[in-house]
Amino acid sequence: MATIEEQIKVLEEEITKTKSNKATQGHLGKIKAKIAALRERKEKANAHAKASGGGHGFEVKKSGDASVALVGFPSVGKSSLISQLTDVKSETGDFAFTTLTCIPGLMEHRGAKIQILDLPGLIKGAADGKGRGREILNVIRGSDMVLYVLDPFQGSHFDILDHELWKAGLRLNQPVPQVFITRTSRGGIVVRSTVEQTNLTTEEIQSIVRTFGIVSATVTLRTNVTDDHIVDTLAGNRIYNNAVIVINKIDLANEEELQKTRNVIPSGWPILEVSAKTGQGIGGMKDFIFENLHFMSIFLKPQGQEADLIEPLIVKDTSTVRDVCAKLHRDFVRKYRYARVKGPSAKFDWQRVGLDHQLKDGDILSIILRR
Repeated sequence: MATIEEQIKVLEEEITKTKSNKATQGHLGKIKAKIAALRERKEKANAHAKASGGGHGFEVKKSGDASVALVGFPSVGKSSLISQLTDVKSETGDFAFTTLTCIPGLMEHRGAKIQILDLPGLIKGAADGKGRGREILNVIRGSDMVLYVLDPFQGSHFDILDHELWKAGLRLNQPVPQVFITRTSRGGIVVRSTVEQTNLTTEEIQSIVRTFGIVSATVTLRTNVTDDHIVDTLAGNRIYNNAVIVINKIDLANEEELQKTRNVIPSGWPILEVSAKTGQGIGGMKDFIFENLHFMSIFLKPQGQEADLIEPLIVKDTSTVRDVCAKLHRDFVRKYRYARVKGPSAKFDWQRVGLDHQLKDGDILSIILRR
């Protein structure tokens, strides 16, 4: 009997042989759903083996206000780049796999502490475990931003890197598809849509869902879906994240070589051009990272004291009172009584709020704890 890897390989070859167009989306969707289901089985088997002592990986302790993963082939200059961005001075050399584990550094910029992760170089086949690929990809999945580091003399590497991250479930610079699948006890697969569907028929959508082993469910669509939208929702483990292209070694490349690299990058993706060797473009890169991690400033007012309006707390702009409590001290959520907020998120000054209150930039927050 064929192994899971062999079954996936056969299905992937069928996708490669099938021309992608509107007429084949339903068929391709069924194949992709089969692959997603097989990968889920494989991940469960790998997790079981690891829990039984069958393997080990490297863990990265998250610190700071956000984390950024540097992704690239070996020898594109990631280690030199992290040395420019942070206080880390890692061993570097002119040969592949100088970095053998994940080296975190801390970039302090505009009041924020941002963890920069220098990972071992990804290679073709990383998503299938080559070159410690699965361990590296798991760290990338947990980051807040992905920085592809490209060498202008090897621009073709981008397609390979992007494919490996896609296979690992990362969906970069894409909105989360507005697809909602709710299992039901009976009634078959019911498809409801708030917009016209031009890519897939109702029957094709139902067939893709059935291929994942679901026989009864309500499928609600709020976007014009593709087969990938349906499969990604069924898989339930996709990571939607921001990605930036960093073209390194611009001190060595001419305009023709740089343009050739730019041409392989998807339209609309942000591009930063730097030299880790000379420091050219590093200041702008720090600003870009800070601005696109979407931070906000929260001012803290200890009970019975004046608010600190000089040094704000830097947090992600999706943060709630709960997130701030967890960031300040591990016991704050457990001891929490209530909080008062003055500022953009409050309906009135010093509004009393709960842990799930959504904060806004410029808020003044006072947290009251149980004694």
